[in-house]
Amino acid sequence: DTMKEPVGKIFSITQENTPVPGCTISSQEFQENGYAFSYFSMAAHTDISAESYAYPKWLHVVAGTLTIYTPDGILQILQAGDSILTPRHIPIGMKADIDTIYSELTLQEESTMNDIIKEGNVFQLANLVPYQDGKIINMDIISDPKLKFVVMSLAAGTGLSEHAAPGEALVFALDGTATITYEGTPLTIHKGETIKFAAGARHAVQADDNFKMALLLTLK
Repeated sequence: DTMKEPVGKIFSITQENTPVPGCTISSQEFQENGYAFSYFSMAAHTDISAESYAYPKWLHVVAGTLTIYTPDGILQILQAGDSILTPRHIPIGMKADIDTIYSELTLQEESTMNDIIKEGNVFQLANLVPYQDGKIINMDIISDPKLKFVVMSLAAGTGLSEHAAPGEALVFALDGTATITYEGTPLTIHKGETIKFAAGARHAVQADDNFKMALLLTLK
């Protein structure tokens, strides 16, 4: 396994990444095939100085408020649930006025993004796909040969029958409640919680009410 979290166990990114006063903490979940996924916890009044990269980074605020700034001033302010794809070749820094937790996915220069995502624009993952009665809606956000990032909405009562994915996966519950059956064990997942699947593990998803999730899948 390349991902550090234990498989088949529901966890809270917020609870596992409690900020330490005066400190900025990073915890890398995985680094493989040129991609990296990390959690950051920034205590109130901390700052990560501006740096520029040739590739975009996907930032998603889990809790708190994150100010993204350039040497010229504030670029964007992100609240919990907000995401941003950072612009390339522009120095970008991060500042937290209150305790803040966010995740960061480092992409590649040639990463294939959905056209609706524009670098530098703030958006909410949960708002990218609507609900439709009796239907499952799927949107590929990133679709690379070695990594996929997908957002899905499942109307209440719909579900994904048992299947296995070819790579490790992280599922982030964005809205509602669902029952995830992992290797035969049913687990209830709520908005704000996360679960990791091992490569090849059997799993199914049943929407107990309207449910939205994001899926980060690494491929061998």
